[in-house]
Amino acid sequence: MIRRRTFVVGVTASLAAPVISRGAANAPLKFIPQSDLTIVDPIVTTVYTARNHGMMVFDTLFGIDNRYQIQPQMVDRVSVEDDGKRWQLTLRDGLLWHDGEKVLARDCVASIRRWAARDGIGGLLMARTDELAAIDDRTIQFRLKKPFRILPYALGKISTPMCAMMPERLASGDPFKAVKEVVGSGPFRFKADEWVSGSLAVYTKFDRYVPRGEKSDGWTAGGKVVHFERVEWHTSPDDATSAAAMQSGEMDWWELPTPDLLPVLKRTGRVRVEIKDHNGTLGFMKMNNLQPPFNNRAIRRALLGAVVQSDYMIAIAGEDRNMWRDGVGIFTPGTDMATEAGMDVLTGPRDMAKVKAAIKEAGYNNERTVLLAPYDPHYRKAMADVGAAMLTDAGFNLDIQAVDWGTAIVRRENKQPVDKGGWSALFTTANGLDMQTPLLHFLKTTGETAWFGWTNSPRIEELRAAWVDAPDLATQKQIAADIQRQCWIDVPHLPVGIWYQPMAWQSTVDGIPDGFPLFWGARRV
Repeated sequence: MIRRRTFVVGVTASLAAPVISRGAANAPLKFIPQSDLTIVDPIVTTVYTARNHGMMVFDTLFGIDNRYQIQPQMVDRVSVEDDGKRWQLTLRDGLLWHDGEKVLARDCVASIRRWAARDGIGGLLMARTDELAAIDDRTIQFRLKKPFRILPYALGKISTPMCAMMPERLASGDPFKAVKEVVGSGPFRFKADEWVSGSLAVYTKFDRYVPRGEKSDGWTAGGKVVHFERVEWHTSPDDATSAAAMQSGEMDWWELPTPDLLPVLKRTGRVRVEIKDHNGTLGFMKMNNLQPPFNNRAIRRALLGAVVQSDYMIAIAGEDRNMWRDGVGIFTPGTDMATEAGMDVLTGPRDMAKVKAAIKEAGYNNERTVLLAPYDPHYRKAMADVGAAMLTDAGFNLDIQAVDWGTAIVRRENKQPVDKGGWSALFTTANGLDMQTPLLHFLKTTGETAWFGWTNSPRIEELRAAWVDAPDLATQKQIAADIQRQCWIDVPHLPVGIWYQPMAWQSTVDGIPDGFPLFWGARRV
């Protein structure tokens, strides 16, 4: 199902801290994330920064190793009976919440239910579940209507939203409202008293965390051994400030250095620059399907003919074709589900006059069209700039609203008309790993309970469910092709290409992982 490939994601920065001696063994690890940490509950958002934060603080029942294999994490033993319809997951000993309380099965049951209410694959799992219960303090039991062989993958996936375990008193709350406390059982504690949104997030080693005995080969499986007593995330005001902080040694690790600054970093001789995420980053435009003009499916469909993916990719990553690909459909290029089905809608001749006429014929009536245009990080601004030109040329009455990404995260949840703070279009991204199967939230098309944009497509949902039950890879591939064809009919989003983002870190830090930023295993050398 998932092709065995390596990957890494990104981070941003805020640099108000003094330069410190990198020779000090107890010096904190200073990290520049891809965007500010504005939401600390990884269930209520799909933002990668919140997921990366969540993996530090919250543990998961299963993990994924660097061979893309699912392994038990909080779970000690798994029992599968009744032809795959009864699963019992037994928790391992020694699991504690950060407040000192023991982790119990009922905490995990409440956490699974909360996550499933927000997640695409979680929703499919719960639709097949007759009973989810804690049968004792250490045992979680699923009784299923029909087998769901990817249950461990669902509970251990690293795509957003992650299935974060938290105490029952928090998990039993409304899954559509963020929790008030950040209490997990992971290897780091979140220092809420030091959190300054827009500037700083701090994590300290949880000394009572008991790692699994087996060595971690990266990613989220195996023993999560922490070597830094303190990790600081610093949000930067701009890329030039981040680059200067890396040059001076003030910062240790920068998740998303911009392409134009890479030569400057390399010239120091002390900063390593490397593409570690070979899954890449896919860009796409989400459209608000609840409000005009993009509640009109014919308008969304006509706009497919306006997309020139190479324009977006050059704006993001430059002219070097080794850094990006166009001709990208719904699924990650080079993976099992990638397909050419119906791709002529994106790769055929571009004719903007024809597109403009089709949009008008579909019923566009000059409605004000609000494009939320984040100016950070750099790739979001690049997509918004190219997209604004595309929408203007296509004849839309465009209102470009420049905002920071933190504001966009909040605004994108607004389902109201544009005169009440709503929006029409927004460019966003998915890691290539998140687009390798049709199960994840990017393709959840259940209307108002779907991901922002709120596409409603009963046919896509029917095909996603069929994909779970497919008896072999060939059948899965055929269903994936059918899903892509349906996407060109219902148009949940417009794909704009895939690019490969380097990251940068000081040579004095070892253990920087493949994959998105994880902070166990890293050490100063």
